[in-house]
Amino acid sequence: MMNRSKIALLAVAAASMLAGCSVFRSEPVAVRTEPTYKDANDNAFLNSSKDAVSKLLAGLDANSIGPGPVLVATIVDVNDTARSAPLGRTLSEQYATNMAMSGFNVKEIKLRGNVFVREGAGELLLSREVRDIARQHNAVMVLVGTYSPAAAYTYVSTKLVRTEDSRIIRGYDYALPMDRDVKRLLGAPR
Repeated sequence: MMNRSKIALLAVAAASMLAGCSVFRSEPVAVRTEPTYKDANDNAFLNSSKDAVSKLLAGLDANSIGPGPVLVATIVDVNDTARSAPLGRTLSEQYATNMAMSGFNVKEIKLRGNVFVREGAGELLLSREVRDIARQHNAVMVLVGTYSPAAAYTYVSTKLVRTEDSRIIRGYDYALPMDRDVKRLLGAPR
């Protein structure tokens, strides 16, 4: 049998070897850190939506469009305009908030209508459903848009369309990095 001093010596030697192994470990240890309120305040996703609305509205005076409200349609998948993911609904909510903060009369309505392209002509039209809803609310404009997921980015296209004649008054395109949050909002695997 081993005596106590040999057991203690072996325990110390084993602990030293284990400690030494961790020093020479070649893989970094992943440490998950939770986001902070400061991180949330500086969130690039939120700031990109705010910037997109700012650029979309650049030079457009809220008073120049008339007394009627602006409606914000759900941003839809460019490949299937009848479908939207949480990304499109989230962007729509952020656009409405930022337009209202810019002084526009934005009416809160969950507008599900689609944007269609007339075959052969390539012109943007509001669907009949959107036109009817816009007419019911005396809306002068509708913010519409699409998103298109790709490998590294999701491309977003926004347009401010006059309801009386479907004329595009303003447009702005931008890209979101295909990070973990965007993938999740698209419903894509992370």
